Amino acid sequence: MNQLTPSDFTEAGEPFALFEQWFAEAREREVNDPDAMTLATVDETGLPDARMVLLKGVEPTGFVFYTNSESAKGVELTQNFKAALVFHWKSLRRQVRVRGPVELVTAAEADAYFASRPRDSRIGAWASRQSRPLESRFALEKAVAREAARFGLGEVPRPPYWNGYRVRPVQIEFWQDKPFRLHDRVTFRRDVPEGPWQKDRLYP
Repeated sequence: MNQLTPSDFTEAGEPFALFEQWFAEAREREVNDPDAMTLATVDETGLPDARMVLLKGVEPTGFVFYTNSESAKGVELTQNFKAALVFHWKSLRRQVRVRGPVELVTAAEADAYFASRPRDSRIGAWASRQSRPLESRFALEKAVAREAARFGLGEVPRPPYWNGYRVRPVQIEFWQDKPFRLHDRVTFRRDVPEGPWQKDRLYP
């Protein structure tokens, strides 16, 4: 596949191939967590909320991450299945913004990813009542010890409240730093996740 350089990325005709290329470059050059992304949601009052999560899959249908569905972000997504993502690769001086509806991944997908996590992380998923008040660090450590004893040497299954989410983009914007703040910006838009893309170049 021909590599798109920073000077000609605006010629790309389809966003996912371009994202895959930028993501591959980020994995090579970004010092920490190239898969980190800001996930933005809104609460029941419409107040925006944002936090960093890790991208666990990208495919033509969308961008996948996993979390506790009883956490703040899980509850907010249940109330409003729409979200925005931001990738910022400082070492590359690039940014990608994603917006779209959200859907749950299949149970099989969630099971497969959960099984790939380190055992201690799987136990932690059972022990953590994510986003809810915690009386002390010791209480969390006790919960972890309790769950570790409960599962012993056996398999640690996926908790019923631990799920994967897929953001199905209707908008993806690529941003490339340029001198004097005359940055390159290209946005791909479509009306629905299955629709054709329309591309526009934007003023910086």
